[in-house]
Amino acid sequence: MRITFTLILFISFQLLSAQKLKPYVIGAEASGSVSEVKTALIESLENNNLEVVGSYMPASDKNRYIVAFTCEELISAIQSVGGATGFAAVLRCGITMEGGKTLISYNNPEYWGNAYFRENYSEVASKYVKVKEKLVATMMELGNAKNTPFGSEKGIEEEELREYHYMFGMPYFDDFEELREFDSYENAVAKIESNLKSGVADVEKVYAVEIPGKKLKLYGLALSGENGEGNFMPIIDIGDPKHTAFLPYEILVMGDEVLMLHGRYRIAISFPDLTMGTFSKIMSTPGDIEELMEKVVD
Repeated sequence: MRITFTLILFISFQLLSAQKLKPYVIGAEASGSVSEVKTALIESLENNNLEVVGSYMPASDKNRYIVAFTCEELISAIQSVGGATGFAAVLRCGITMEGGKTLISYNNPEYWGNAYFRENYSEVASKYVKVKEKLVATMMELGNAKNTPFGSEKGIEEEELREYHYMFGMPYFDDFEELREFDSYENAVAKIESNLKSGVADVEKVYAVEIPGKKLKLYGLALSGENGEGNFMPIIDIGDPKHTAFLPYEILVMGDEVLMLHGRYRIAISFPDLTMGTFSKIMSTPGDIEELMEKVVD
């Protein structure tokens, strides 16, 4: 009996360690309009110690809304590792009216934690478990709780996520686009804040989160105009449920550099099941996004 029990434990561990993750989770099906659910969601996130840092209507789509949040666990995880893990400072909830239902989705913490912390994920995994627990508790307050992962039919194994690229020749997580280098972190932040305050064409700040003691600051930016979200989202977000929590796009001030994740990485890992045929329709989108982001640092 002891051998059998040990074998069962071993098999269970192997299955768990090789679990396949999906980028998003349908947290709950709520009743009410997008506006009504937004108000309830913000209140519930705050009640569960998830700090709301920004919200907006993506792609000017009245059937969608995004609420971005951070928390103690995300910040401390980044502080413990540093560097480009600053891209992990914020997660998003997406509210989408589709099929006559109001669905609340969110970025799957384990998926994005593995993608952005990579070989260091084991060091912060317990913090991501706590984030997930807070999100599950939040969703239980908002309607019919679902806790259903989606966004990839088969999912992606943790080890693959840590070294993710869409295919041969495509960029990895750390193949960043450097938007500009400044002579100091402080000057980089000051320039971005000044530009955003005075107004940048087709770009608007949704949130900004600074990591204390690390010279890291993450900005989430809404993109409008002919090359913005309203242009590329209808092409790539073609499945159900919708990947609303993909947005907004981010830039990271890391020391004296301002970086963005390469579009062909950030879009691919957010929509891992998209075909090459679909990607061919947005060949210019990574460059278009970069051009919009460059306005913020010029």
